[in-house]
Amino acid sequence: MANPQRRSDDGRTWLLHSGVVHPLGDDSAAHNAILLHDGRVLASGDRADLRRAAPPQVREIDLRGKTVMPGLIDIHPHMMQQAAQMAPLVDLTDAVDHADIVARIAERARITPPGEWIITTPVGEPFYFQRRSYRDLPERMLPDRRVLDGATSEHPVLIQAWAPVTPNICAFNTAGLRRVGITDFIPDRVCDVWIDKEVGPGGNGSVTGILRGSVNQIYNFDPFWTQILSKIPLMTADPATVTRQAMARYNAMGVTTVYEPHNMTPAFLDGYRALNAAGSLTTRVAISMEVENCARPPFQPLSMSEFAQSLERGRQTLDEGDDLLRVCGLTLAASGGPCWPGHMQMPEPYDDPYGRPTKGTPFISSEKIEAFARFCLDHDVRANFLAAGFTDHDTILDVLDTPDIAARMPRGPGRSWIVQHVPVITEPQARRYQRLGFDVTTCPGFAWAKGEMYGQRIGPHIWRDAGPLKRLLRAGLTVACGTDWGPKNPFEQMQLAQTHTFAVTGRSNATPDHVVTRREAVDMWTTSGGQVLNWAGIGTLAPGAAADLIVLDRSPLTCGIDELPNTEVELTMLAGTVVHDPGALGD
Repeated sequence: MANPQRRSDDGRTWLLHSGVVHPLGDDSAAHNAILLHDGRVLASGDRADLRRAAPPQVREIDLRGKTVMPGLIDIHPHMMQQAAQMAPLVDLTDAVDHADIVARIAERARITPPGEWIITTPVGEPFYFQRRSYRDLPERMLPDRRVLDGATSEHPVLIQAWAPVTPNICAFNTAGLRRVGITDFIPDRVCDVWIDKEVGPGGNGSVTGILRGSVNQIYNFDPFWTQILSKIPLMTADPATVTRQAMARYNAMGVTTVYEPHNMTPAFLDGYRALNAAGSLTTRVAISMEVENCARPPFQPLSMSEFAQSLERGRQTLDEGDDLLRVCGLTLAASGGPCWPGHMQMPEPYDDPYGRPTKGTPFISSEKIEAFARFCLDHDVRANFLAAGFTDHDTILDVLDTPDIAARMPRGPGRSWIVQHVPVITEPQARRYQRLGFDVTTCPGFAWAKGEMYGQRIGPHIWRDAGPLKRLLRAGLTVACGTDWGPKNPFEQMQLAQTHTFAVTGRSNATPDHVVTRREAVDMWTTSGGQVLNWAGIGTLAPGAAADLIVLDRSPLTCGIDELPNTEVELTMLAGTVVHDPGALGD
């Protein structure tokens, strides 16, 4: 069953039996049945005992040996942002060859007024494009302008570059080149953008439509590319409409709660509020609003007075909400960006994408970090910090270790501030965060996708500090995980929490500082997520907890490590309401 709108099953009693029920939380036992009523868990235990305790009108589901566990909590999915990003574009993620690409663009051209842009996704597996990219097409390359002109000559066309890789690649048709002002007369290289030209036998020096280098859509502040982007419209879609479909995909992966703490805009917040008002949320949603967005070019830092106004606007959005939607914090991207474009702040020089030494780029000043911290303390706001490199951590921690700030830092369940991303971190930095009462949200997919790049740019020594989940736990930090840019399969993320393998090469940086137990890996998607969000009753199936649960074809706690990513979700419930049902359990 697809889930176009969440039904209300208030008052309904369910008995799921003849399976393996893992309540998690404080209950490490495995039961064979679970009783639900009015959207809550009544008890787990023996089927016969629970059947006697249930009312006559109980509805039973025979699990047929399947596994039940709490619904998953994706602590950093970009669910609405990624859905809104993809929806208005021609989807080439699964395109098979140039002819297929041309056909898809031509189909869009038939319903698009002449002169309007047609923009596509990249080719391959979003959002890292590691396991599959345009290089896996039979042609082993993107179509150039002559091929794309076969789809339309009346519309400018752009195949975008998303992957967090620099140099990257994009493609225009002839009309697109003309619209952004690229002609045969342009040099082969402008700033860090290379313009391919037809050379060799039969070549006449004409531009091919292929641009390489700093052509990414985000975290790319190349002056030439920024000017090109200024001539291309930012495609938009109604956030509420596209997120209905996105929630269905997340429900199918077993996700019942998401935390949206990064790149959240007022438009996205309005979208979630519209979904909630319409009774259409099929996941619980917690939100932290970002006070200064640094990801998209052109980036103009806010003045301190503008920053203060942004803080106050963010505070006005805070809302304890209801059982489905809460706005519970503010986020600051402090203070640098990712490594792949050369922005991650490190204490020693490393190579940027073009071999130039860099220590990264500070997006947010220490002055703003301090103003943010003091504002959150003064107004009892839960603060979220985005941090990537060692210098990011030190900058944040040095501000917060100021005696009068450190003395006021909130500590304890539900009050701790949060540091997000954390692709690399040292042991002393982890201990400093713990002393300040922080929680951590991260993603094993960071090292999976970027580990080889870290080694090439910074050096293999960085691998010991990339994704050290066990180090964070040993430091006493509560750690929750999310999918971020991928892999988007939560069960593959659980696998990576144990294997710590890198994409494509299969190299592993696993050490005792990295590898967690299977239970710890599962907890990072359930119990720990509920603790980080301070959302009572989620992440566990203890008596009185919300009846947010999933039925799986195997147990993520006991199945083989190689089987874990193949876990199938056969039923998803949110507050006792079925929101995903592919029919595997029958009627």
